[in-house]
Amino acid sequence: MYAITTLARLCRSRLWGAAVVAISLAAGAPAIVQAAGKTSVCSSKAAKTAAQKRACANHAKATKSVAESSSGAKRAVAKTASRAKAGAKAHKLAAVEADAATKRVAIKHVVYKHGKRRVVTSYRTVNFTPQAQGRLSAGRAFGLHESPDALALRSSVAYVVDERTGESLFDKNSQAVLPIASISKLMTAMVSLDAGIPMTDVMEVTDEDRDYEKGTGSRLSVGSRLSREDMLHIALMSSENRAAAALSRYFPGGRPAFLAAMNRKAKQLGMNDTHFNDPTGLSSQNVSSARDLVKMVKAAYQYPMIRRFSTDSNYDVNTGRRELHYVSTNHLIGHPGWEIGLQKTGYINEAGQCLVMQANVDGRPVIMILLDSTGKYSRFADATRVRKWLLEGGGATPQRTAGTAPTAQVATNSEHAL
Repeated sequence: MYAITTLARLCRSRLWGAAVVAISLAAGAPAIVQAAGKTSVCSSKAAKTAAQKRACANHAKATKSVAESSSGAKRAVAKTASRAKAGAKAHKLAAVEADAATKRVAIKHVVYKHGKRRVVTSYRTVNFTPQAQGRLSAGRAFGLHESPDALALRSSVAYVVDERTGESLFDKNSQAVLPIASISKLMTAMVSLDAGIPMTDVMEVTDEDRDYEKGTGSRLSVGSRLSREDMLHIALMSSENRAAAALSRYFPGGRPAFLAAMNRKAKQLGMNDTHFNDPTGLSSQNVSSARDLVKMVKAAYQYPMIRRFSTDSNYDVNTGRRELHYVSTNHLIGHPGWEIGLQKTGYINEAGQCLVMQANVDGRPVIMILLDSTGKYSRFADATRVRKWLLEGGGATPQRTAGTAPTAQVATNSEHAL
């Protein structure tokens, strides 16, 4: 009995220990009782002397003690097994929740190469948090989407100007100041190129380039190594956030100096409604107005590399670990009928779906700014509506929404930038 109790004490924290005790008790306890019964059969009638009665009483107590120990051990085994089962269930639930926290996203893009249309599918694993119901972008929160316009656009803000003359062709809430998401990367590209740093320099992605604000993922794993040129290429074409973050970190003076340079250049361009808080656009504090963004697009168009990288349809990079295939986030790139000279898309929850472009429409260079659109493809549909309107003679008389649009403030809590 002492050996069994000691074994239980040594193994009580482990399921297998409890199981050993149970087996021992199940096999040993009856044997002990049976053996005791064979060596000394006790009953009140059989006992004659006082010594025999005391022996029978002691035997009865011992038998009862063994039975109680056996019953207690069985209860302990059941309790331990129950705890182990609950622990396994909790572990499994945690694994399911952890798996639900990530999401493998298939991104399909239409690519036109040598005049042939083909669909390219790429995959990325991102941290995923289901969007809360009823969460509104800044523009929708301020009712900008309710402003009527002649084209029934789904964008809260739309501004189209003639690039050569600066004439406003279409104006819907162009003065509203809103989050601009990854449109910010046009300024990131200009500041990077203005620094005059060799584009062949190799940059490595570190933990400092991860998105700790929104928790978004990236195809560029920590430790990936690319040239500055490749980082700029995928930041502009495919809106790769870690590439943009790495560009700012490798800037002389580091990221704080880079952000100061972004805001300084915005002031130089006369973008008085604009402020940059990070190089990727994931921050909802990156804000601007459509009128300011026209100035930024005009300035960015002067950089041949920005024009070429932003309008590329697909690109392959070698990170030192594997080959990655990137495609443009703009579904209009390479589409028949479109002649796009520069573009950038953007999305976070506070900004909605955004798109800025320089394009030639029937030989006329125009700049289109579309902010806070609803729906995955609505910004591209709005751009198509504007182009069709221009081809049909629109723009001869500038279109403007009634009244003066309010200046929307900054919201919080977004998703990932595109």
